Amino acid sequence: MSAAAQRRGTAAPASLRSEFGATFALAWPLVLSNVALNVMAATDMMMLGWLSPKALAAGSLGFNLYTPIFLFGIGVIAALSPIAAARRGAGEGGDGLRRAAHQGLISAVLLSVFAWIALSQTTAILIAIGEPEQLARDAGIYMHGFQWGYLPSLLFAASRSMFAALERPRPTLIVGLVAVAFNALANYALIFGHFGLPALGIFGSGLATTLSETVMAASLFGVSFLDRDMRRLKLFALPWRPARAEFFALWRLGLPIGATIVAEVGIFSASTLAVGLLGQHALEAHTVALQICALAFMVPLGLGQAATVRVGRAFGARDPKAIARAGWCAYALTVAFACVSASTMIFAPHVLIGPFIPLDRPENAEAVAIAIALLKVAAIFQIFDASQAALANMLRGVHDSRVPLVIALVGYWAVGAPVGLALGFSTSLGPVGVWIGLASGLAAVAALLLTRWIAKEKRGFLAPLARTDAPAVSAARGAV
Repeated sequence: MSAAAQRRGTAAPASLRSEFGATFALAWPLVLSNVALNVMAATDMMMLGWLSPKALAAGSLGFNLYTPIFLFGIGVIAALSPIAAARRGAGEGGDGLRRAAHQGLISAVLLSVFAWIALSQTTAILIAIGEPEQLARDAGIYMHGFQWGYLPSLLFAASRSMFAALERPRPTLIVGLVAVAFNALANYALIFGHFGLPALGIFGSGLATTLSETVMAASLFGVSFLDRDMRRLKLFALPWRPARAEFFALWRLGLPIGATIVAEVGIFSASTLAVGLLGQHALEAHTVALQICALAFMVPLGLGQAATVRVGRAFGARDPKAIARAGWCAYALTVAFACVSASTMIFAPHVLIGPFIPLDRPENAEAVAIAIALLKVAAIFQIFDASQAALANMLRGVHDSRVPLVIALVGYWAVGAPVGLALGFSTSLGPVGVWIGLASGLAAVAALLLTRWIAKEKRGFLAPLARTDAPAVSAARGAV
């Protein structure tokens, strides 16, 4: 058997059934890990709410400023997963994987420096955009403790990408669950002054999250040094050596991914601002429905992350059939889950809304009614949202991120935003109209990404290799 054939044999299982099993085995720990990270953020806000409504408002304000900067960095680092998966599929040894990992770690440090500079000006930025001065100052105090978690968060993301590329997601899940418990205890202790520690208030919440993120990164690094197989690869061992070709390959793929994530999150943030203009009950219902959708999205997100790895391995092995099989299997699993979540939103909305809004209080009747109407729209866009998540990650697996960025900008901001504003404010639909706009944007993005994937499949997936990320699959190119 030739070297190329051997590499193709490692890229993907030979049957759809085994591919479904491999994708699911990789995805479920990633899904639960994503849920754990969401729980950490929710814990911060819950504890601040216990402190005071003012503290909650300030923390929320600071977190909303932090989020797009953070997600951009996560997007850049996320390119490490398909690059490492392609190297593994191409049969590269520890040196190639280690060089790739080091570029992700170095990039995390560089991104953090710029983020820290920007976030140190939180109070000034919030005052400049018109937020109340005292609230902006409290948000700045929160950020003084919170912003230092940016680097460990990105280091965790980089190490998590490498573990996923090696199809070792369970340590990430275990670390995430430990961090959830640690974060809750740290917030409780540092905000209110328990366990002999000083009561630091809102600053304590930010500091607790920084410590939790540090524990996550250090723990995953520790696993890589203790596990025999991972220790042999020395993925995170010092010194982290820059490699020009691999560094630029990471950023060439990662910059559009980061921008795409910001474009997507931005449209949902804009929808919150728009619905806020429609009244308190509308905003309350919107917030609840969005939280339900965000939780449901953790499954398509995890399946998409698994798709990046499975497709990336097949891409590195130069095996078009394996690429298609891995992609379509992940897509089918994602759409199947979306059908289940959509059905729940249609037929059992009260079960989903109840944990957020007491259903038996008369003063909540209007918010509950609006939330039920929003969930009906959400049920429709579950298919579109899940599809775009899967397809975007499938395309990242074949190192395609620039055109998907254009698609995201067009779909969310040229289709979704105008439709939402028109229906929300020029008709009687109100918040439902805004959500129809979201659904329209997601549908446009999903349709265009699907068209892109099918077109690449017809061309055999490998045609654009030289124009995207040749360094990551150079060994495979030489072998074929």
